[in-house]
Amino acid sequence: MLYPELFKQLEAVRWNMDTDIPWDKFDASQLTDDQARTIKMNAITEWAALPATEMFLRDNRDDSDFSAFMSVWFFEEQKHSLVLMEYLRRFRPDMVPTEAELHEVRFDFDPAPALETLMLHFCGEIRLNHWYRRAAEWHSEPVIKAIYETLARDEARHGGAYLRYMKRAMQKFGDEAKAAFAKVGVLMASARRTAQALHPTNLHVNAKLFPRDTIQSRVPDPEWLEQWLDKQIQFDAVWETKVVERILHNMSLLMERSFASVQELNRFRKEMAARIAKPVDPTPAAS
Repeated sequence: MLYPELFKQLEAVRWNMDTDIPWDKFDASQLTDDQARTIKMNAITEWAALPATEMFLRDNRDDSDFSAFMSVWFFEEQKHSLVLMEYLRRFRPDMVPTEAELHEVRFDFDPAPALETLMLHFCGEIRLNHWYRRAAEWHSEPVIKAIYETLARDEARHGGAYLRYMKRAMQKFGDEAKAAFAKVGVLMASARRTAQALHPTNLHVNAKLFPRDTIQSRVPDPEWLEQWLDKQIQFDAVWETKVVERILHNMSLLMERSFASVQELNRFRKEMAARIAKPVDPTPAAS
């Protein structure tokens, strides 16, 4: 089991909201209305760990180890939402999300293949780590800078934990896991070719609710994410390249072969798909 070790590792570096956030350093002159709104939207988006956890527990009923790890992931992700709301409660109480606004992002996700979902969220943690690092650079108000830096480190650790479960899945499922991880890896490393930001909260997950079946479509301002990325934190091609390189680096380590580009990963995906599709010949070879 991975859960006991991961619990111990994450417990050892867990931060305290009262003592590890420099609340006394707040500088009101460095916080604009637009910045406060994006903090609100991020708080609501982080609240979506609730329906994501419900999805993980439903789709991994046969995996008690991973389901137990969800207790740690869920706690820390909800804590992200809470610390952002605490920031607003202290310094911009007019921007604190209402319970109704938070509840709006809690809805059922359609069942999906567990291996692909695992890879999707692994890539999501990498992307969010980079988004938050860039947000910390963009903000000049000291407290929110420290908060985004703290959240970015958490997301990186979560990605590392997901990677451990992906390695275990490869030992158990072999080529099936490799094919699933490569398929989603190609998608999540191809953001420059898509019109929308590729993150789990921005993907459609409930056909009956379409088009309001993404987390971002259910926040008070559905257009905020693109504005935040393009106009505010300016998550440009340089930063997007860092995300892609990180995904390819981890896929290279995971698969034990080098992927220098998305195209190389896509060729590997096709190779794995062909290997799975090839029927096994039950006839023993001639001696």
